[in-house]
Amino acid sequence: MSDKKIGAFICHCGGNISDYVEVEKVRDAVAGEDNVVLAKTDMFVCSDAAQQDIINEIKDKKLDGIIVASCSPKLHQSTFRAMAKRAGLNQYQYNQVNIREQCSWTHTHNKEEATLKATELVKAGIAKTRFSNSLEDLRITTLPEVIVIGAGVSGLRAALALSDLGLNVYMIEKSENPGGNISKWGKMYPNNKDGGEIIQKLVQQVHQRENITLYTGAELTEKTGSVGKFSVKVRIGSNETVTLHVGAIVVTTGFDTYTPQEEEYGFGLNGVITLPDFKELLVNSKAKDKLEFGGRQVKNIAYIYCVGSRQETGNTYCSRYCCTAGVHTALETAKGFEGINQFHLFRDMRTYGKYELIYDEALQNGSLFLRFSEQEPPVIEQTSSGLSVKVKDKLTANEEIQMNVDLVVLVTGMVPKENKNLINILKLPVGRDGFFNEIHPKLRPVETVVNGVFIAGTSQGPKTLAESVASSMSAVSKSAALLLKGYVDLEPLVATVNPDTCTWCNKCTDICPYDAVEKIDYEGKEVARIVPSLCKGEGACVPICPEQAIDVEGYTNNQIISMIDAFVKEVA
Repeated sequence: MSDKKIGAFICHCGGNISDYVEVEKVRDAVAGEDNVVLAKTDMFVCSDAAQQDIINEIKDKKLDGIIVASCSPKLHQSTFRAMAKRAGLNQYQYNQVNIREQCSWTHTHNKEEATLKATELVKAGIAKTRFSNSLEDLRITTLPEVIVIGAGVSGLRAALALSDLGLNVYMIEKSENPGGNISKWGKMYPNNKDGGEIIQKLVQQVHQRENITLYTGAELTEKTGSVGKFSVKVRIGSNETVTLHVGAIVVTTGFDTYTPQEEEYGFGLNGVITLPDFKELLVNSKAKDKLEFGGRQVKNIAYIYCVGSRQETGNTYCSRYCCTAGVHTALETAKGFEGINQFHLFRDMRTYGKYELIYDEALQNGSLFLRFSEQEPPVIEQTSSGLSVKVKDKLTANEEIQMNVDLVVLVTGMVPKENKNLINILKLPVGRDGFFNEIHPKLRPVETVVNGVFIAGTSQGPKTLAESVASSMSAVSKSAALLLKGYVDLEPLVATVNPDTCTWCNKCTDICPYDAVEKIDYEGKEVARIVPSLCKGEGACVPICPEQAIDVEGYTNNQIISMIDAFVKEVA
């Protein structure tokens, strides 16, 4: 039996837990567990006052390990690790038990059973803590170089900000011209700045910086190494390949515009175009002082919203920017060309925040808005004089309205860019929507599960221009924080191999998604070794090993088995 002195601290969470779990019963039930010398409850364990109380208890009772039973470790794990360090306790001798998301919020219908489950979870946490080891973070030196993949507005702004911080920046852009989508879109909301002019100024600044190198017509082909010391190969054109050594990678590959299916809202008919195509048409028409399509003057336009977004099957997400982009484009059309009638057919209008003012301005400039049901979408047909649009307007008691128009503009949403090779090379996590996935949308919004690889802009999901730039600045601050101090500390919760037991069957190499296993010679035989800086501790190698030679620090076999035993004992 371990001789550890363990303290258990159980949180009410202001009622989030205590409304559904009798926390005092949980405290009393675990107080008599082996090695537990202290069991307490608190209204908010994460509060400054409660943390100081725990620090005092750790020092006074010379605790060797603690468990905190509260909310998800995603929310406060770093909080309590820092608290443990301030108390002089190794931060990995602390374990968190989630009795909010996994218990109280899950079992609001049965307080007695929720209390029993919480007790079992806490006892399992105590059992795990008995076998916890004191670990030290892995310190890795870093190179003051960053590669930015994608030279749209997010990538360009990120490169300039990194340059301002004194870091060397390499940019690679797949197309021959930097700028991405907005370079062709003309004026954009809310400040009516021209997208092409914005890109031109940013590219000009990039070329003026000595510590930024921009490669166009370039593509990442290989990555080795780990955070702080990546080695990447970039193919430029069809012949040249360069090798770059960088400390961090920022991915800003942008988005593609949804392409409607054939006959979707009349797509394919002459005069049915997408919003990006219409914006290009506007830019090209400004010099002529009249709006024409196919050699004919445009006098009537119908906009149809939510094309490629909020679908029952397909892209279920809202692309967020489309409503404002469509309304703003209509406003620019009204201001640039006289006598054009504009009809907006929408399911829900989402010009959120201050962009509501643009919607009001469009109304005042003659735009007419009609709301249709998802079950009864507009019907578009070709006629001898142009296009006919029929729609049942919910705002006028489902009255069917028919309008003859010269153009139908499909307000299309964002879809993920095709990045299969890049995903495979960087091991980028992809969400169900096809966009790149961050670790946590609020707490770690630009970090990925691969240390040193950051995502920003619309590669993560639909964003406005301002939101894209904001996320790229977040990626800049995160990558710069890693590189400017010259080192990075990584969690030591990684896999380890017992070389005496390992017989090198290669199964761990095949199963590891992060290429963190290498073959080495050990006392005259070949064995596996884990590269700590690459390992994420997800543990796929543990059950596949026929010799049981692999363990994951923080989740060792002894810890997991002891937790199972605690559950079984409670059930028995």
